Amino acid sequence: MTAPHQPWDLLVVGGGTAGIVAAKTAARLGARVALVERDRIGGDCLWTGCVPSKALLAAAGRAAEARRAADLGIHVSGIEADFAGVMRHVRAAIAAIEPQDTPEALTAAGVHVIQGDAVFTGPTSVDVGGERIGFHQALIATGGRPAVPPVPDLIEAEPLTSDSVWNLESLPHRLVVMGGGGIGCELGQAFARLGSRVTLVEALPLLLPREDPDAATLVHTALVRDGVEVLAGHHAVAAHGQPGGPGELVVDDGSGERALPFDALLVAVGRRPGTAGLGLDAAGVEVDPQGFVTVDAQLRTSNARIWAAGDVTPHPQFTHVAGVHGSLAASNAVLGVRRRVDASAIPRVTFTDPEVAAVGAPTWSADGGKPPLTVTRDHADVDRAQAEGRTDGFSRLALGARGRILGGTVVGPRAGESLAEVTLAVRKGLTATDLAGTTHPYPTYGDGVWNAAIAVVQGRLAAPITRRLLAGFVALRRAWGARPDGRRRPRG
Repeated sequence: MTAPHQPWDLLVVGGGTAGIVAAKTAARLGARVALVERDRIGGDCLWTGCVPSKALLAAAGRAAEARRAADLGIHVSGIEADFAGVMRHVRAAIAAIEPQDTPEALTAAGVHVIQGDAVFTGPTSVDVGGERIGFHQALIATGGRPAVPPVPDLIEAEPLTSDSVWNLESLPHRLVVMGGGGIGCELGQAFARLGSRVTLVEALPLLLPREDPDAATLVHTALVRDGVEVLAGHHAVAAHGQPGGPGELVVDDGSGERALPFDALLVAVGRRPGTAGLGLDAAGVEVDPQGFVTVDAQLRTSNARIWAAGDVTPHPQFTHVAGVHGSLAASNAVLGVRRRVDASAIPRVTFTDPEVAAVGAPTWSADGGKPPLTVTRDHADVDRAQAEGRTDGFSRLALGARGRILGGTVVGPRAGESLAEVTLAVRKGLTATDLAGTTHPYPTYGDGVWNAAIAVVQGRLAAPITRRLLAGFVALRRAWGARPDGRRRPRG
């Protein structure tokens, strides 16, 4: 390993998904790599995001399945959530995955790990704990953190966020959730299923405002079914209460104020970039008005030697995007290539029940303009959904010229898995005919996407001009088949 005082080929600042993938990629390419992390290696995904939240959702989902088992003729009594046991499962999931992201794992991959706060002191150097470290290229991958809106007295109430909710030791009796996006809906539904009385507050008229409105409506219905009181179109105007303890959130829907009492308040209204205190001015790295690091199509910043990837950039804040972009930025930095970000097929999944998964072009009129050409198959027509009693969903494809698949939305159990082939179709420019002509396993929820593609092909066959052409062809075949020898009449 190169001595610390020598400039590193690539210095990575931040040990989350983007930083880990970037560092390992650069090391595999033969570069001398160092990674600086102030806290725990693994980032939000491992400690406060993907892993703990999906473990919590799994536990809550089991409780919900038991409660509705009677619909399938199975009667379960005495359903009780042991919150301490649930949290043990959450911590066990983290512990099982953590070894992939330890400093030891990075060291084994050829990455030198430095613990501490990195502050840029110039265009090619950082300070970590009073030690100057130089670099030829650097990557900023410091991620983001939960945002807290400027509601009077909200900060003083010390609300929970997606970072701190995992410190709960007991289940809140009354939980108020601010934010009807993906995180708010997921955690709100989970806590309701575990036994909390949940009220979810969203300022906009619909939940999941970035998704197909039909999908948002299904999620709204599912949350209400699980006992969540959904207050869409309500703005928070004040918060009162003890720090981290009981209090009330005052909301207004335009017709008057209402106080929502809580034992715990969870704020889930988005995230802000982790750029504070990095000394970006000294490095010549520009940020946008929201504080995100400005990058070009190759993920290079305004300093030609510094790159950025993950939630610290304006790109979609998903772990899979952070990983792909971390690898891309590291390759560009180390090899001098100019690979560009491909934003045409970035999948996203909201892990509510039902799940909402989408990719590519919107399947609704997102800007109020001309609606896209779409084809939809309700899951009432999907045999697997009928067999499992889970018909509350749909598969919808957005189509372009000649039936090219431009995007899709899938709502239902394991919708993220069903979306995988739609993502590939968008990425590779496949058509509905390509999907319809591919043999799919039966019966699966993937039949929804397949049947939607088949519907496109059937629609083309039903077109008048196509029907006339086919009728003429069949008539010719019928005439040939009527000959005694079954052969065509010779020409001439």
